[in-house]
Order: sequence, then structure tokens, then C-alpha cells
Amino acid sequence: MKGEYQANSLSLVGAVSMGTGVMIGAGIFALTGQVAQLAGNLFPLAFFVGAIITAFSAYSYIKMSNAYPSAGGIAMILEKEYGRGTITGACAILMSLSMVINESLVARTFGTYTLQLFDIERDSVLVPALGVGLIVFAFVVNISGNRVVGGLSLLLALAKILGIAVFGIAGLWIAGGVVEPFTMSDPDTTIGGFLAALALTILAYKGFTTITNSGSEIVDPHRNVGRAIVISIMICVVIYLLVAFGVGANLSLPEIIQAKDFALAEAAKPALGNSGLWFTVALAIVATASGLIASVFAVSRMLTMLTDMALIPHRHFGMTGPLQRHLLVYTVVIAITLTIFFDLSRIAALGAIFYLVMDIGIHWGVLRYLRKEVQANALVLVTAIGLDAVVLGAFLTFKAESDPLIVIIALLTLLLVFAGEWFFLRSQTRSESNPGHHH
Repeated sequence: MKGEYQANSLSLVGAVSMGTGVMIGAGIFALTGQVAQLAGNLFPLAFFVGAIITAFSAYSYIKMSNAYPSAGGIAMILEKEYGRGTITGACAILMSLSMVINESLVARTFGTYTLQLFDIERDSVLVPALGVGLIVFAFVVNISGNRVVGGLSLLLALAKILGIAVFGIAGLWIAGGVVEPFTMSDPDTTIGGFLAALALTILAYKGFTTITNSGSEIVDPHRNVGRAIVISIMICVVIYLLVAFGVGANLSLPEIIQAKDFALAEAAKPALGNSGLWFTVALAIVATASGLIASVFAVSRMLTMLTDMALIPHRHFGMTGPLQRHLLVYTVVIAITLTIFFDLSRIAALGAIFYLVMDIGIHWGVLRYLRKEVQANALVLVTAIGLDAVVLGAFLTFKAESDPLIVIIALLTLLLVFAGEWFFLRSQTRSESNPGHHH
């Protein structure tokens, strides 16, 4: 296993570009419109408050990574907290699921934005088809090895951060600064809607966890993992606010909601004309492709770790080659299935719910078992749990009214994951105590 991890192979800059690369994947392209739909005119504020909640969230990961940097990332954190048990396995699977869900979010966003260049219906079958194509491309890049992934991520991360900053600044410049929408409060925005919107903005920042998963590969990890996480979140706040104001300065709220799956492309039209549209779509293609490549890599690594820790069952299905490649295939198959069957807002909802449940599990573990060891402040941990719980509750309540099916699917999946993990670990213990039944 050791051969696959290279200590000191990621510089601080590399780690930051990987974190921002995953964060600025679909987050901003797919979620701006959805956040506006829930938070109304306050949607730029939602991105800012989401960053504050994310900062509280990041505290546990930074404390744990500083104490125990490891390439196992979140799986390792959970095992340190809860031992090798149901909670560890189930929360780690939820994290992997939320990452795979994010991949299908990114893939559909890629399809949606690409079609903006052509006069094609937005519910065309080409959206999932293009998404599936991108996932397959990311799979091919990942099979071609670690160095390719690293080099490509750095280049693309820089390109899209600069490009998106240009988009935001140009949008504001042409519209003559931040205009009325943000000075008027929107009578239709409820506190519940705003809180529910925060669940999606947190989803736009959760890419910082990718840095945790590369712990032992980062140079001087005890200092740099935490630094990389903080810098990544700060870069993303600036970029997201620029975009939110840029979109808000060029489109009215109803227009943003109408074009919620491709709000940035729509906002580019009045601001920058046809060339602006091409620029934005090109940006979306680069951002989604690079985000997906980094994410597929991270998920397959995490699942490999879980398999090595014997926390999830593994079947080869006749595949040859290393374990991580098999798990790449599984990751890609799940992502493709979601891309074909779910629309963007449902994919985002599932991702947000699973991520928040897992996140609460991580903070509770630090608070309950490791607070003294990693020198964490109890008040910060309790605040992090409280904020997550409020946002999750508001989001579930909101979705239960607007789209009850997705809440049912989410809760059933949670039940399946926890029950499945419990049964799997029990059956393993039995086969270990009864040596005749090893498979």
C-alpha cells in the first residue's frame, strides 16, 4: 500500500490548489442559482455565512490533521474517534457518497453549461449524456497515474480561479457596481429558506476535506494541512462573493431562479455579450472537468483505505489490477447512475444531507473522545455541531415541503448505510471467530 502514497509530494501551494480546485468545481456554477432560489436577494450573504459555518467545521479537521496527518484523511479521523465500528464505517461511506454525489453534480453542470452554446432544450437527454462522457474522461485521466492528476489539477485550478475572478469583476464593472437587489430586502425570503440555502453553500465549500485526505503527502503536514485548509476557504469566499455580486448585478432575482442551473452563463450575456457567454461556458467546462478529475481520485483513494481497513466489503467481479482501480470503477458507475437519473437540485440536496450528517459525527467524536489529546476547544466544537444541526434541520424541513421524495430517499439511504455497515461488521466478526468460513 505504501507505494501508492508519496510523503512530501504535495507542497503547500499544491495542497491549496487541490482544495480550491475541488471546491470551485460545481459549487459556484450549479449552486448560485439554487442558493438564490432559497435565500432570495440575500444569496450573496448566504455564501458568506456558509463560509463562517465551514470555518467552524474545518476546526475539527485541522486539529485532527495536525495531530495525526494521514493519507486516510477522514476514514482515519473517524477510526481514531470511534474505533473500527459501525459509526466509523457508516460516516466514512457517507463522506464517500457525498463526494460521488458531488461528481454527478459536477458532471450534470458540465452538460448544462455546454448546451448553453447551442439552441437546445435545457431538459435535453444530452445533459446527462455529456455528464457521463466527462465522468468517463476523468476515469481515463485517473488511470494514467498520480503525476498527471497533480500537474493537471494545478494548471486548471489556477486557470479557473483567475477566470472566475475576471467574470465577477467584469460583471460588477459593467453593471456599475453592486446594484439595488442587495439593498432591498426581499419580502418572500423566510428565515427557514435562508437557513436551508446555507446547506447548499456549505456544500460549495466542503472540498476543503480533500486536503485532509492528502495529509501525509503534504510537506510538513503538522503545520501545512491546517494552513492549506484556511487559505483555500479564504480564496473561495472571495471568489464566491465576487460571482454572487456579479450575477446579482446583471440579473434580477426571477431571472437568476429561472436560469438556476446555468446562472453564470445567463449573467454573462447582458454583461459581456456573446463572447462573455463563450468565456463563461469555457470556464465552467474547465472548472467541472478539473474538479471531477481531482474528486474521482480522492474518492477512490478513500474507498481503497476503507477496504484496507476492512470496513467495507469488496468484490473483484473478475477485475484485475490494483484495488484502487477497482474502486475507481465503482465510484464512476455510481456517479454515472446518479447523473442519468437525478436533476441538479436533487443531487445537491442528497450531497448536503449526507455531508452534514457525517460532519456532525466528526465533531461529536472529537468532542467526546479526543478533545484533550488534540487540544481542541469544547466551545468551538459545540458551536460547530449546533450550526450543522440547525442548517440540516432547516434544510430537511424545507425539502420535506417542496420535494418530499428526496428526503425519503436520503433517510432510507442513511438507514441502509448504518444498518448495512452494522451487519457487515457483525458478519466479519463471526467469520473471524469461526476460521473455517474465510472468503
